[in-house]
Amino acid sequence: MSGMRTLGEFIVEKQADFPHASGDLSSLLSSIRLAAKIVNREINKAGLADIIGAVGTDNVQGEAQQKLDLYANEKFKAALEARDQVCGVASEEEDEAVAFNKALNQDAKYVVLMDPLDGSSNIDVNVAIGTIFSIYRRVSPIGTPPVEADFLQPGHKQVAAGYVIYGSSTMLVYTTGHGVNGFTYDPSLGTFCLSHENMMIPKKGTIYSINEGNYIRFPLGVKKYIKYCQENEPQDQRPYTSRYIGSLVADFHRNLLKGGIYLYPSTLSHPEGKLRLLYECNPMAFLIEQAGGLASDGQRRILDLVPTELHQRTPFFVGSSEMVNKVEEYLETYPDQ
Repeated sequence: MSGMRTLGEFIVEKQADFPHASGDLSSLLSSIRLAAKIVNREINKAGLADIIGAVGTDNVQGEAQQKLDLYANEKFKAALEARDQVCGVASEEEDEAVAFNKALNQDAKYVVLMDPLDGSSNIDVNVAIGTIFSIYRRVSPIGTPPVEADFLQPGHKQVAAGYVIYGSSTMLVYTTGHGVNGFTYDPSLGTFCLSHENMMIPKKGTIYSINEGNYIRFPLGVKKYIKYCQENEPQDQRPYTSRYIGSLVADFHRNLLKGGIYLYPSTLSHPEGKLRLLYECNPMAFLIEQAGGLASDGQRRILDLVPTELHQRTPFFVGSSEMVNKVEEYLETYPDQ
């Protein structure tokens, strides 16, 4: 990777895109980089250490918490608090938003929302997992503790978002509203190096990613779309292919590079959908739009949704623009039974 720009160099180089941020956003992204390196180290030795498996407690969504979930949550919180650019965080692993109480933190301009370890149930089978993060400018007065309104902002207000994917290689992918760039971790140097500059998703792809085990519970429009994918071959392309890892970051990352759509619709057991708007859907929607794709709840643009609670769920359709448009057509044509 000699001659490549490191993430740190790239962040400094792009500071001019944010004259109002005076380096704060760059420092904040550096703290995410540091936490990602620490979590990456633990994940890579997870099979050797007593850190895989369930803790025995559930998070606010009623999901079994894994040891690494809690480890990642604590490491990202600590790294963000230490830099003084963040006044508080909201996490999928926390019941409520966490305010940082130091005076310097209360003077900070930003809040961070995160899914510290997405797909963590796949740790012990060596499937790619990830961290998702989302950054907003606070709306409450600087110098005071953050309030819930700071975290309940629509996705189009994000100033930065991204994810880290811990897989065959570890990558950090992020946007600040000026395109999407990916950095691959070089463990021999301990640095992230620019490997995927100005990432763009193809307008149409051939991959659809959905848990077809839930088929019987899907809305009629989604069932019709799946049948369309199974029975039609895109012109001048391979047939449609079903690829589902079950880790949002991994499925999203593959589709971003190759073209495709990820679908997590409402089901009978989860009529509001299952994915979290603030920790998963908004950051991924910001990234995909910056890469030329679309993100929808089936009817509306994800980034226009106004959240009303921290752990709000939503149906989610994200990926190549032509494929998202097509599934929206089916949902409109075939309203739910």
